[in-house]
Amino acid sequence: MTVFRSGFVAVVGRPNVGKSTLLNRLVGQKVAIVSDKPQTTRNRIHCILTRPDAQIVFLDTPGIHKPLHRLGEYMVQTALRTLNEVEAVLFVVDAAYPPGKGDEFIAAHLREADAPVILVVNKIDLWEGRQEDKHQADIVTAYAALGDFSNVILVSALAGQGLSELVDQVVEFLPEGPKYYPDDWVTDHPEQFIMAELIREQILHLTREEIPHAIAVVIDQVQVRDERDLVDVWATIYVERSSQKGIVIGRKGSMLKQVGQLAREEIEALLGSQVNLQLWVKVKDDWREKAGSLSDLGYTLDS
Repeated sequence: MTVFRSGFVAVVGRPNVGKSTLLNRLVGQKVAIVSDKPQTTRNRIHCILTRPDAQIVFLDTPGIHKPLHRLGEYMVQTALRTLNEVEAVLFVVDAAYPPGKGDEFIAAHLREADAPVILVVNKIDLWEGRQEDKHQADIVTAYAALGDFSNVILVSALAGQGLSELVDQVVEFLPEGPKYYPDDWVTDHPEQFIMAELIREQILHLTREEIPHAIAVVIDQVQVRDERDLVDVWATIYVERSSQKGIVIGRKGSMLKQVGQLAREEIEALLGSQVNLQLWVKVKDDWREKAGSLSDLGYTLDS
C-alpha cells in the first residue's frame, strides 16, 4: 500500500528573492501576487500542491526585513512565527548576489528552528550565457555556509528549472498523514482575499516608489448576476495621504482606470466570469502605524 504524506512547509527569505513566483509556479496557478518592489507579500498565504502520493501546504510568508512601522512588525512577526508550525522550511535566496545582512539575519533564526531547512538558490536563469562558473559556485558556497542545511537545490522559478527535484525533496520530509484539502484546491484563502491582492498588485506595478506600501485594498461587496454570468465587485483602495489619493486616481481618473482594467482581467481569469469592477479611493491617515487601522484592514498584530 502506497504511503500518503502531507504537511506544512514554510517559505522564507529576504524580500524580492522570488518566493511568490516560486509558489505560483509550483501550484500551477497565480495565488500570490508578484512585484519587483520589496515586501509585496503581507499576509501568510497558503499554497497547496497535491500529487498522488502527497499534499504539501506551502506557507508563503512576508519577506523578513528590519521593520520601519507597525505593519512591518506584523509582517516579520508573521514570517518568524511560521517557523514553529511546519515540517520543513525552504530558505529562498537570490543566485545573482552573494549573501547580505538580511540573509544572515534570517539564517540566524533558522538555526533555532526544529524543522529541516532546504536552501533554495533561486534565479539561476540569470546565470545563463555568463562565463562565471567559479563566481557562481562561490555564491552558492557562501549561502551554504550560513547554516546546517539538509539540502541545497538550485532552481529557477521563472523557467521551471529544478522544481521537480525540490518537490521530491520536500515530500521526503513529510510524515504520513491525511489529505487536508480537496485535490483541486491551490489555496485556502477566500476569493475576496485574492481579488484584493490582485488589485493591490496592479497598483504596485503602476505607481511610483512613494505609493506602494501605503496601499491597502478591501473588497466591500461581491454580487453575482446569474442571468448574465456577470460578477459585480466593489472595492476600496486605502492610502495614507490626500496627495497619494490624487496619484492613485491620476489625471482625470486615468491611473485608477488603468488599475481597474488590468485588475479586472486578472479577476476574470480567477473567477472564470465577466467582472464589473468598481474602485474607490479613500484616505485613512497613517494606517500602517495604528493598531486599530491595521486590524480593520486585516492585519492583526499579536498582543
